[in-house]
Amino acid sequence: MSVLARLIATWFGCGYAPKAPGTAGSLAALLIAWILHAYAGVSAMGMAWLSVALSFPGIWAADALARAVGKKDPQIVVVDEVVGQWMTLAGATTLNWKSWLLAFALFRLFDIWKPPPVRQLERLPGGVGIVADDAMAGVYGALVLFAAGWFNLY
Repeated sequence: MSVLARLIATWFGCGYAPKAPGTAGSLAALLIAWILHAYAGVSAMGMAWLSVALSFPGIWAADALARAVGKKDPQIVVVDEVVGQWMTLAGATTLNWKSWLLAFALFRLFDIWKPPPVRQLERLPGGVGIVADDAMAGVYGALVLFAAGWFNLY
């Protein structure tokens, strides 16, 4: 397995966090998103495009690492959390500290809860299953975040 696949799959080592690597991956995704927003002007919709763009190398890397360690969805793979977290941010009607916090909470909720079809997508083979369930959790998070923004709740 290549070093690049390991770097992407573990999101530059976040997957090696001793406790809650998925949460560490989500927090790293938020930090990078905040930097991209603050310094490069990336909008909430830009986060959707970044999420989709990261999905392709993320699927490849997650699949390579899963095969290398012999597990269907190893905890050290957290690129899927990045994809899902960025997808959730895409639903923000405005980006402020409340929307960032709500996006984090919503994504983690849907990622852990796994309402249909999130759990079903998890059953897809290889890297597709690893990433697709989190992407769908991110879509759910984005929809709720958008609705909350529409009602001026943040």
